[in-house]
Amino acid sequence: MPRPSARSAASPGTLRFSVLGPLAVHRDERPLSLGPLKQRVVLATLLGSANCPVSVDALTDAVWPEEPPRTARKNLQVYVSALRTLLGEDDGDRPRLTHTGGGYVLRVAEDEFDLLRFRALVRAAEGQRPAPAARLLRQALDLWQGPPLGDDLRQSPRLAEEAERLELRHLTVYESWAETELGLGGAPAVVEGLRDLVERHPLRERLRSAWMCALHASGRQAEALAVYDDYRQLLARELGLEPSGAMAARYRAILAGDDRAGAPGPAAATPAVSRPAPVVLPPDLVDFTGHGEELRHLVDVLEDEDSAGVVLLSGPAGAGKTTLAVRAAHLLGERYADGRICVSLRAPDGRPRPQASVLAELGERTGRPELSGPGAWRDWLAEHRVLVILDDVPEESAVRPLLPCGGHGRVLLTARGQLGGLAPVHRVSVPPLGVAEALQLLTGLVGASRVRADREAALRIVRACGGSPLAVRVSGMRLAVLRHVPLREFADRLTDPAGALDELTSGDVSVRRWLADGWEALPAECGRDAGRLAAGTGDGPFGLSEAAEALGCDERHAVRVVEALIDAGMVTSPGGEVTAHAALYELPHLIRLYARGTRTGTPVLTPG
Repeated sequence: MPRPSARSAASPGTLRFSVLGPLAVHRDERPLSLGPLKQRVVLATLLGSANCPVSVDALTDAVWPEEPPRTARKNLQVYVSALRTLLGEDDGDRPRLTHTGGGYVLRVAEDEFDLLRFRALVRAAEGQRPAPAARLLRQALDLWQGPPLGDDLRQSPRLAEEAERLELRHLTVYESWAETELGLGGAPAVVEGLRDLVERHPLRERLRSAWMCALHASGRQAEALAVYDDYRQLLARELGLEPSGAMAARYRAILAGDDRAGAPGPAAATPAVSRPAPVVLPPDLVDFTGHGEELRHLVDVLEDEDSAGVVLLSGPAGAGKTTLAVRAAHLLGERYADGRICVSLRAPDGRPRPQASVLAELGERTGRPELSGPGAWRDWLAEHRVLVILDDVPEESAVRPLLPCGGHGRVLLTARGQLGGLAPVHRVSVPPLGVAEALQLLTGLVGASRVRADREAALRIVRACGGSPLAVRVSGMRLAVLRHVPLREFADRLTDPAGALDELTSGDVSVRRWLADGWEALPAECGRDAGRLAAGTGDGPFGLSEAAEALGCDERHAVRVVEALIDAGMVTSPGGEVTAHAALYELPHLIRLYARGTRTGTPVLTPG
């Protein structure tokens, strides 16, 4: 059994948490004893995601990276209990360390935690004139007391990765401060510090360049030229490369005695290289129709400075989630001045993309290829007023490392399932289109005169589409091509369950294919259960007793099955609170057709 350390209940006083150096907690000016190594690993892991939930699995992995004992969960509870006693309550008389559905949250204020203060000072330097920017960046750097977390905690691979990420962030901020100081004529203040860092990071060109400029500005031209020569030889020997064109040009300027070479270049006027705000979004649909209430709510949430940093749009395939997200992003250009981007988390064949591939695209989209790890990405996201759409999320683990923990950035997720393992998340369900909205969309695609000529058939078409914007759009595109086909004939085709999905194809856009992608991503048991419900219940809503009969089980088990299908986005549930026995559930119309087809042997994809 572990031996926790919590010598006495927390006494009143101001707490200060430190990770920018050895892990430490002070109450007023008195350092607290943080207990044995494993207990300190738990604390450091919680501080690494301060004010955000950390799952039990993540804590277990940090404490026991190889083979956790059978008692791991119980041991974690002991460590958490000791830390809870040690840390006490925050200024709002709430426990600092609390349990959530998915793990634990450690609450700390910005002025209590050196890492949060560091990030805040760096953010405050953005956009400032050089003198105040340099002062703020120097204040941020002065918070550091040595290598982050200390050597003992780096025995945990998870914390070693966190420490490496923090060191990289420190290095980047130091480079920005040094360049800004050089632009202000402060070469003597930076030259020796740059020397020490270059010795530890000899291949980092930005450091070399700043050091070379600092030496030249201090009147040490020969040493400045030697810095370049050493770097050129090292690059050739280690990597077979040459210095960048910018650094080579600076070297030639110093060689020619140009006084303007004493600063690293235009970037010295600001703490970071100024780049145009990236806007990488799909085009907004000119005929965007419906979901007006959801759009207004979504825009309100994303405009609110105090709202959750993550918003989830959920709904079945073809519900219009991506279209809604993209419309909101286009409307919020002024709010997100640092950029708006959209990245899909699935490959064109519907398979989930590896996280490394997603991160590489995020780095490319933002013009920052150095964002190679989740930690660096979260830091950048916190420091920039940017809206990121992560589209078609397959599961929680695919996005959890990419989500912000405070700061300016917001992430908008779209997913077929509910992603119940994510918190805190603001959730918005995307319902089917109403009949009037669907008819408006169809009219815009096939023409008002054609709809007026046979309004009854047009209504049958949109009802057969089950309120799916994708299905209505595909129907309209198909009818726009097949202008000789009467609406009544097409409505007859769609109301035939055996062939309806085959009709919902236009060019390379296939509703069946969209449904198939979602179906194939389901756990096998969910697919089987959805098929049984589709076959064993009638069209429209069904109750728990009907579900139990269709599934061939008792109602207690049926509740678990239906709720698992709700979480997977295959079954819709009532909007308000109601007991499971009184609730009415529903399989979306097109999902029901697809599920019945899979049970009767209909091909999953249309031929060809």
